[in-house]
Amino acid sequence: MMKSQAEIEAAVIEQIKEVFDPEIPVNIYDLGLIYEIQVYPPMNNVFITMTVTAPNCPVADTLPLEVQAAAEQVDGIGEVHVEMTFDPPWDKDFMSEEAKLELDMF
Repeated sequence: MMKSQAEIEAAVIEQIKEVFDPEIPVNIYDLGLIYEIQVYPPMNNVFITMTVTAPNCPVADTLPLEVQAAAEQVDGIGEVHVEMTFDPPWDKDFMSEEAKLELDMF
């Protein structure tokens, strides 16, 4: 059975939630590092726009590869492309409430 775009996006998010910045004990999705996930039918190619907490982040080169590998675990998707951006720059306001609680950032 074919998955809908929303189902694929939800599955990609679940996989991305398994990826962590090594210096922060919160997954990168809840940290607000994923700006956009687009699913393009009919091949269900996935395009992800993300950032890191700072342009000089030591994992700026490897984290997008981890995100791509995580997304590629989802059944029924085509190609995965991850693009890094620093516009807008990441800010702690992008974090989920759960991440803010976890990191005591209220």
